[in-house]
Amino acid sequence: MFLSAEDFSTVVRSTPLISIDLIVENQAGEFLLGQRTQRPAQKFWFVPGGRVQKDETLERAFARLTEAELGTAFTLADGDFYGVWQHFYDDNFSGADFSTHYIVLGFHLRVDAEKLHLPDAQHSAYRWLTQEALLSAQNVHDNSRAYFLDEKRAEAPGL
Repeated sequence: MFLSAEDFSTVVRSTPLISIDLIVENQAGEFLLGQRTQRPAQKFWFVPGGRVQKDETLERAFARLTEAELGTAFTLADGDFYGVWQHFYDDNFSGADFSTHYIVLGFHLRVDAEKLHLPDAQHSAYRWLTQEALLSAQNVHDNSRAYFLDEKRAEAPGL
């Protein structure tokens, strides 16, 4: 469902957004990060992902987001559920006049990196890093770094 910028601003200002983040691992045990071109987290290195749209099943959202973010559609069954996360940003897609709040469903996805067709719509560059390199790299956003720190996982009883 497409929302006008005005309607989407009302949603972002008023409610948390539900999203899927992809912790993408290649055959060498490295993880994919893209340098974001848009707010929030603009210019930071971040894992791929995006919002779940209204009336969209998680299965459909996963296929749409993997195709949009990785250039190849994967099924929800291709990923392993990684946990529930909370992301808070001081800015939003349109500027800094209100914050953004996400409830994120993380999914770990093992891929053959050669079969990906990484697009440039959301990221200006990509890189693959080991967990150790990712945790020590500058400009990796804390919300992406958190996927590799157990103490940052949101409390989600029963998941």
